[in-house]
Order: sequence, then C-alpha cells, then structure tokens
Amino acid sequence: MPEFLDNLLQILRGRRGTDMQFVCRRLLSESGEASQTVLAQKIIDAYKSMSPDQRLGFFDMLSRDFSPDSVVINRAAAEYQRSPDTKSLSALCAAVEPPRQELCRRINTTPGGIEFLLGLREHLLELSCKGGKYEALDSDLRHLFRSWFNRGFLRLERISWRTSAVVLEKLINYESVHEISGWPDLRRRLEADRRCFAFFHPALADEPIIFVEVALTKGLTGELEPLLSLEAPVISPQSTDSAIFYSINNCLRSLRNIPFGNLLIKQVLADLTLELPNIKNYGTLSPLPRFSQALADTKNDEGFTPDRLSRLLVEFTPTLTAASRRRDPVESFFHLLENPLHHRDVLSAPLQRLALAYLTQARLDGRLYDPVATFHLSNGARLDRVNAFGNLRPYGLKASYGVTVNYRYLPPELEQNHERFVQAGHIRFSHSLIREHKAVMTKWVG
Repeated sequence: MPEFLDNLLQILRGRRGTDMQFVCRRLLSESGEASQTVLAQKIIDAYKSMSPDQRLGFFDMLSRDFSPDSVVINRAAAEYQRSPDTKSLSALCAAVEPPRQELCRRINTTPGGIEFLLGLREHLLELSCKGGKYEALDSDLRHLFRSWFNRGFLRLERISWRTSAVVLEKLINYESVHEISGWPDLRRRLEADRRCFAFFHPALADEPIIFVEVALTKGLTGELEPLLSLEAPVISPQSTDSAIFYSINNCLRSLRNIPFGNLLIKQVLADLTLELPNIKNYGTLSPLPRFSQALADTKNDEGFTPDRLSRLLVEFTPTLTAASRRRDPVESFFHLLENPLHHRDVLSAPLQRLALAYLTQARLDGRLYDPVATFHLSNGARLDRVNAFGNLRPYGLKASYGVTVNYRYLPPELEQNHERFVQAGHIRFSHSLIREHKAVMTKWVG
C-alpha cells in the first residue's frame, strides 16, 4: 500500500481536530496529483460531516496554523533589502502568502473542489454576521475567487424560454429585486421585448453567477409596473429606442464582494448595441433599498439629522401642515408617510427632494448610504431622474415609500464619470437635476 494511503488510514483512527491539521499539512507537502486528489477529497468529506462547533475549530485551525510565518517574512524582507533582485523578491512573495491559499488551490483541483470552497466562504459569512473573526481567511478566499472568477473564465449567455428548466428555476429562486411570482411571470420577462443575460463559470454547470433583466421600451420610464405587468403588450424590439436595466442579481452569496455587475452591464451594453442599433438610450429603473431606513436613522450625524430634515422640508411647510393638521413640517411629513398613497400630491415633491439628498449626500461610515447608487455611479452612470411613487408594490413602499431612480449609461461618458466618482466622489447629473441638487447641497450643509 502506498505510504500516503497508509497514513490516511492511521489518521482516520485519531481525533478529528488533529486529523484535519495533519491532512491539510500533508496535502501541502504532496507533489503527486493522485495523492493530492485523495487528500483533498478527505478534507472535503470530513468537513461535510462536521457539526457547527467542529467547523469553528477547523476555521480556527486554518486561521492560526496556516498563516504566514513572521520570522520567515522578516528574514526574506531583510534579504530583499540587502539584495533586491528577482530571486529575493520571489522568496519574499512566497513568504508573505498564507499557506492556506495554496491549500485552497490544491483543494480546488479535485472534483467538486470549487463548490466546497464556495460553501466554506458562505459559512464564514454566516459566522461573521454572528461576530466571528475570520477576516484573514475570508480575505484569502476573496483573493482566490477574484482570480478564478475573472472575466476570462466567465461565459455570457442570453437566457430565453428555451434555456434549461434547471437554470430558469434558479432565476426564479435567485431574483431578489423584483420577485418572480411563477412561470407565467418569468415567461413575460423573457418575451421578445425583454432580455435576460447571465454569467456562467465552466466549473459550475447550470449555475448562474449573476444575471440582469432588461426591458426594451419606447423611452425611459420611472414606473415599474409597465415593466413587470403580465398584461403589458409585447412590442417589436425594432420599434423600441431604450433599454432599461431593471433588476441585477448576484446569485451566490459566497461570491459577495467579488465584482461582476460592472462587467456584466458593460458586456450587455456592447451586445445590445450590436443586436439592436435602434436602441439609443441605456438606463436603469433602480430601487432605493435603504431610503426609509435612512430617514428613520436621525441619530446618524452623516445622514438625516433633525436639523437637516427641517431645512430640506421648510419650503413644503404649508402643504404638509395643511394635509396633516400639524404645525411642524417634519412631524407632518412622517405622519403623512403612514399612508403615503392617500397623500401622493402632497408628498411627491418632498420625497423627490429627500431622495436626491439621500442618493447624493447621506453617508454611513463615510460612504454613500445607498449601495445601488454606489454601484451605478462607480460604473460611470449619471444620476438622471428621481421618481416619486414609481414602485407601488408593497416591498417598494416599505423600502423607499415608492421612490425609484433612473441612472443613465452614456457610453462616451462612462470612463470619465467612473474616474471622477472613484477619485473624488463627483456625481454626474442630468440637466434636469442640477438645479435641485444645488438646492439640496445648500440645505444639507446649513
């Protein structure tokens, strides 16, 4: 019997914690492909049988025993300072790389290895939500995933009604922006005047990584219902002039913070331009997922403090107070929001102003409060229009009191807008928003 198999049989008779450390070290030391595959599979099988507490022990072991050796790093750094050549630089790079990264690479070479590592990170993210401290291990996995899931490996596919039922069912399950209520709903979203594109990875059969839904329309709209209604008439794609991205979904939680969305949008823009030269406008109909939360978060010094709310709403005092029969405009505003659809005429203008302030001024821990705004603005889009009561579905009213926003993708501007936003936080506005934004800025700073 080969020595490595004999050792494995001995390992299985010992204790689990020591076993896993031994097997992981042995995997790092093996040079033969067959032995690596066997050892990697043993790690995968053992992990799958672990209890939650045993997984904690496994993560602790990886974090503690498979980190870089500070003594080796210092020695390599000193050698590089003495003789900064290719050899010493390679030695320094090898010293600073955590051994667990190479361990993950070797696990990835076995069948099912990538699925195992994705599941591993999903468990790490769950533990982080509960206060677990595994930032270094998570950073290593993110580093590897960025390489393994880069654009060169991803395959863009258009999803149609003829696509595998397995994939279509996953779209229904993964849709998190605008719920797909069933097969008729999905079919309408795949009709001739709709498009759905997804990235796939060759190691994950029938598993979309991210997908985007697009509506081909005549003009950009701020209202969601015409895009999602099952009764909306199907129109010829050749008669449209606008493409509206209305839903973007990352499918795998284990790939959170791995950037795909910007690549997907730019690729889809290019493909639609070739397919439909009649499309002249590319934009989004986007949610404001934290708007109602931000308005209620009045203790956040970077957000809607009571003083800022008063300044932003002061010119709407007569209509707000008359409709609510209260004296204070802020109190009146929140009272009317308890039943916003009954007060649409009164609330539309205040909501648009506060939404614009939320999208451009409100911060949380130094960053824009709204993650969707950050995503589109960092991709080079411009802020085009804010729409009061654009999404009247229950989840839209709950998250943003029905407010939606259009971002516009203008290919000649994308690179410059991206650089200005990333480097200096500069936001590009449509002409219709410039004046209102100046008013918002003035009232925000006081």
